[in-house]
Amino acid sequence: MKKRFWHQRWETNHIAFHKSNANLLLVTHFNKLSLAKGQRVFVPLCGKTVDISWLLEKGYHVAGIELSQLAVKQLFEELKMKPAISTVGDIERYSAKHIDIFVGDIFDLTGKILGRVDAIYNRAALVALPKKMQNRYTAHLINITNNAPQLLICYEYDQQLMEGPPFSISSDEIDQHYADSYEITLLVRSNVPGGLKGKCAAEEQVWLLK
Repeated sequence: MKKRFWHQRWETNHIAFHKSNANLLLVTHFNKLSLAKGQRVFVPLCGKTVDISWLLEKGYHVAGIELSQLAVKQLFEELKMKPAISTVGDIERYSAKHIDIFVGDIFDLTGKILGRVDAIYNRAALVALPKKMQNRYTAHLINITNNAPQLLICYEYDQQLMEGPPFSISSDEIDQHYADSYEITLLVRSNVPGGLKGKCAAEEQVWLLK
């Protein structure tokens, strides 16, 4: 998938994936990660998700990575924060109190640049990537976060009925990506009301990786 695809999504405001309220599955299941206030949560491919605001309000520190500079600027505007901006290699860093958002390609983000991660909230990232990129992404994420625990939200549906994103992730693929690094627990599996994008039946799944 070309980077230009996502830049165009933000430039044309074609961001139906962006929601105006914190994700209910995050609100319901985040406590399963057993984090203390002040611990740092990494949100890959974060866009301007209001889930970040929810995490900050609950007393956590947040780090994120996003390809679109426009999305990150909008995020800080909506948070009513004025970030300090610096550059490290090919990555820009937008920082304010308890938050660091990196602008650039996630594969250019190293563990050294990212810093400490206590947990990962992986909602809209894995499902945003085509199959040929998913193995690289999951391995890279494990590496740069030092195998931090994850709350992972994804979809499963008949990929022949609809093109991604979001792409379908089967239970077998979850095992393929994570079984060597984590103890995997399925927290909930539920039908998507009205189907995914109104096109096909789908299940939304929440996985705890520890």
